[in-house]
Amino acid sequence: MPKRTIRNFFMAALALLIVTGFLLVDSSAQRRRKRRTSRSRPSAPRITNPAIYQPSPGDNSTETNSATDNTNTQAAPATDQQTIRSLSNQVDKLSDKINQMEESQRSLVDLERLSRAEQRSVQLRTELRDVQAKQAELEARAEDIDYALKPDNIERSVAGYGTTHPEELREQRRRQLANEKERVRKQLDQLNESTQRLQQAIAASDAEAERLHKRLDAADEAAIQNAKNKAQSEGTSQPRATASPSPTPYPPR
Repeated sequence: MPKRTIRNFFMAALALLIVTGFLLVDSSAQRRRKRRTSRSRPSAPRITNPAIYQPSPGDNSTETNSATDNTNTQAAPATDQQTIRSLSNQVDKLSDKINQMEESQRSLVDLERLSRAEQRSVQLRTELRDVQAKQAELEARAEDIDYALKPDNIERSVAGYGTTHPEELREQRRRQLANEKERVRKQLDQLNESTQRLQQAIAASDAEAERLHKRLDAADEAAIQNAKNKAQSEGTSQPRATASPSPTPYPPR
């Protein structure tokens, strides 16, 4: 029995402690809620009278500013037209400069081509002279061969050889001269073809040089004429000075 009573006593004490703990926790929670609600309540609005607007002295300047703005907007189109006119003049000047640069570049190219054509003509004429000189030598050699092929000359050429068969020597000499004549003839044919080819090339080079000469002359004349026209246009564009009446030396009576 004493053990049970002691146990019951402890159990009752423990239950009392638990109940008091819950009560304390509940009371602290209610206090916190009250504080939060008191903080979250909005304050009563305050009514204030609005300030009466009074115009400042600077407001009168807005009217003058608006008037100046209107005048500026009216003057803006005139300035825009002047700007467009100046830009168009600049574009025209730039286009003229570009055209002049292109013409000068074209003239330089034509000059270079003309120099090459003239040098090619000189070189071709030198080659033609060499070919013609060889051709003359071969023609002279062909004439000598034709002269040596005559029977009397063949007979004299082999007369100094002591042999019992002179006809074989004469035939051998004739074949030798005939072969040489055929070789010379082939060389002359090749030289004739080279001569024709060189003459055609020289004619084409001379025609190219003549065409370039005419083009350069035309470009020079056009440049001179453009310079004259430009000078005349600049002279007419300048305003002429109006003659002012000369003052009378004495006032009228």
